[in-house]
Amino acid sequence: MNTWGRLFRVTTWGESHGPATGAVIDGCPAGLRITPEDIQKELDRRRPGQSSVTTQRSESDTAQILSGIFEDKTLGTPISIIIQNEDVDSRTYDELRYVPRPGHADYTFQAKYGWRDHRGGGRASARETAARVAAGAIAKQLLALRDIRVLGHVVEIHGIQSKFVFESPEDLMLAERSIVRCCDAAASDEMVACVERMKKAGDSVGGIAEIVAFNVPTGVGEPVFGKLDAELAKALMSVGAVKAVEIGAGFRSARLKGTEMNDPFTAKGGQVETKTNKAGGILGGISTGAPVVCRIAVKPTPSVGMQQTSINVETLQEVDLSISGRHDPCILPRIVPVAEAMVALVLADLMIQGGLINPARV
Repeated sequence: MNTWGRLFRVTTWGESHGPATGAVIDGCPAGLRITPEDIQKELDRRRPGQSSVTTQRSESDTAQILSGIFEDKTLGTPISIIIQNEDVDSRTYDELRYVPRPGHADYTFQAKYGWRDHRGGGRASARETAARVAAGAIAKQLLALRDIRVLGHVVEIHGIQSKFVFESPEDLMLAERSIVRCCDAAASDEMVACVERMKKAGDSVGGIAEIVAFNVPTGVGEPVFGKLDAELAKALMSVGAVKAVEIGAGFRSARLKGTEMNDPFTAKGGQVETKTNKAGGILGGISTGAPVVCRIAVKPTPSVGMQQTSINVETLQEVDLSISGRHDPCILPRIVPVAEAMVALVLADLMIQGGLINPARV
């Protein structure tokens, strides 16, 4: 399944070491102003090689718009975007043709299809997420018409926790000052030092990122099987490194009493609001008007330089391997714009479904 969405649909294509990757976005209303810079600024946030704690693969990730936009406005027709793969080196993967890497999708792709692209993980590579970010940039522009902003930050890496508490979208913009996208300056320094130690040791670490959607109106989400939180969880879990999703209080809610978990209602400025937001802006699968808050647990990068054990699927002999090449010692800094993109895509699709955005033209 390479297509996301019901009315605002995104199909991504391409492999890690193929000539290019890209996306086709169908169902975007006509008349939305989109410039190449709008897409590029999001891709630059995900781009590899941007700091000492990311992979040193050098990709400009320059987006080329092939269709669907004329004179910086959407036409209502499919938007096609291509991103060339410019810094491909497949030599280090030759020895892994028959040896699945621990923690990767190599074995499962081989078992399902009987054939796979062993170069950099092929379709299962995080390289695929560049196309999601390009599509998400368009969804963000669409949501901006309703003053909705989707922003993310890193709240934990390898047990080092941020103490930052946000109150407004501007607060979360502080994340862009940190190479690990953590708003807490002291925690950020600790995280950077930790990731650099792991990189030097040939190992990797994971953590937690938080994504917040501000100004989502009440009524977004479809009852029962189209719930906003269910769609968000599915979208975020479709990102390869994500192993768990929380909405609002998440797992902490299991330790609370009902009186502690419930968000009391109040009136402010003639509008119904909640005094707290442990529900994460969603009740019964429908948005409450409070910020929609999601957290994702991101596993450590499975490609590590330390020796591991695997098997040759042709000979069924056990082998030792250490993975060379260029890999992120921690995925968190670059996964934030990917997760933001997925949240934006969900909101855009559900708002069109719910009639909150005109499907024909803005």
